[in-house]
Parts: sequence; structure tokens; C-alpha cells
Amino acid sequence: MAAQRFDPSTLRRTVLEMARAGNTVHIGCAFSIIELLAVLYRQHLRYPGNDPKAEGRDYLVLSKGHGVMAQYACMRELGWIDDQTVQTYFGDGTHLKGLSDSRVPGLEVTSGSLGHGLSVGVGLALGAKLRGTDQQVYALVGDGELNEGPIWEGALFAAHHDLRNFTVIVDENGYQAMGTTEDVLKLGSIQAKFESFGFEAITVDGHDEAAIDAGLNQLKASANTKPKALVAKTVKGKGVPFMEHNNIWHYTRLTDETYAQALAALPVTLKEGRA
Repeated sequence: MAAQRFDPSTLRRTVLEMARAGNTVHIGCAFSIIELLAVLYRQHLRYPGNDPKAEGRDYLVLSKGHGVMAQYACMRELGWIDDQTVQTYFGDGTHLKGLSDSRVPGLEVTSGSLGHGLSVGVGLALGAKLRGTDQQVYALVGDGELNEGPIWEGALFAAHHDLRNFTVIVDENGYQAMGTTEDVLKLGSIQAKFESFGFEAITVDGHDEAAIDAGLNQLKASANTKPKALVAKTVKGKGVPFMEHNNIWHYTRLTDETYAQALAALPVTLKEGRA
């Protein structure tokens, strides 16, 4: 049986490999979006000729730029980043930074300062609409990021301009850097909030690849002109039991011991030999 492209376990191993090589962090917030990115790259995003800068490509804006290791892992699957470059992550002189950097082909927006990615995505969607193309624009934001006012300014703008080609995906893992979203700033129903801002919104299990795919297809097929919101219920640190729901893995670095333990917790895949 052929190995599945964008296998979540393989992607998580790449994230661990990069985090170990770069002696850096943000593992938990990368693990929560693995399945979301896997489904997007495998089944939805269009890159003519597998070219990350192709004219007419769809756009993915990673607004929560601290999760960029998950996107790098997908870009490795696409051949946009080679195995040797993965080992340079976060090192001196590398172009693979700890936050999303638009100078890297495949990363559309420099982000990490939270709250502006949604608005950039809305601008890209408006541009595509004015050009009359069928390009789709996806902006992936964190739930803690919804504390930022520009998120809601961009949402109003998207609804006002009937940007049906724009989809915001919310990684609702219930945490932000300094604690739970419930403790830091209560959000209430994220789906209801986007609906009140003029979006068509649905909520799915953010680790169920079939549900994510079906949700995105449902939104894309909708006959109305509203922008779309996919609220994904996720687990921070998903995939490694001692990291799940444990917010210290937002910042904590791997040791030799925790690296080995994390690798051992992930299912073995047909690409095991590369890990």
C-alpha cells in the first residue's frame, strides 16, 4: 500500500525534527493544525505545476504564524523544502524562521504579530473577485487570536463585499500563550460570532480529516455569497499524550528524553525511515 501523502503522523515527526534541530518551541500550536493543513494541501489548495508562486494559485494565509512548523512539514511533502533545509530550521542564516515569513516561497504572509492575517486574506480575496478568477483564499487563525480587533474589522469588510471565495478557519484549541481562552478572554460561540458578522459558518472536529474535507466542500458549494468560516475544534499538542492540553508545550524546548518519548508516541508510518 502506498504511503498517504500528508500523513499526520509523518507531519508531526517533521515538526519534532525541526523543533529538535532548531532547539526551539511552538510545538503544541503546530500540532493542533496538522490535520487542517493536511486536508487543505491534499484536497483543496490548487498550485498549478506544483509551483508555490504560480499565477492563479489559491492562497493560504497562516495568520497564527507561530504554527509555521506544521506548514513547513507540508511544504516538505510537496518538495518545496528539502530534507537538508529542514535541519537548518531556526539556525543562523536560515530562511526557515520560527514565524511565517513571506520571503519563503509557499508562505503568503509574514505573520506572528497576531490579528492581521485575516485582513490580508480578505484583501487577496477581493483582488481575486475583482479580477474575475476562481481563486480561493483561506486564512487560518487561532482562537486566542480572535482577541485582536483587526480580525473583526476584516470580517465586516469580507461580508460587506460578498467575498464568497474567502474562508477563515479557526483553530479552536482553547489555549493561547498565557493560558486558556476561557481565563484570558472569554469567546463564547465562535460559530455564532462569525454568523453575526455575516459569514456562513460550521463547526467540525479539527482532527477528523473526513469531517474537515466535508465541511470545506459544504462551504465552497454553498449558493449564497457570504464569506465562510470553518470552526475547527482541536487539541493543542494533539498526537503526543504528554503534550495534549498541556500549555507548557507552547514554549518548552525538547530534551533528548522528551524528543524520544514524543517520537515513540506517534504511530509508525511507511515513511518511518525518514524520521
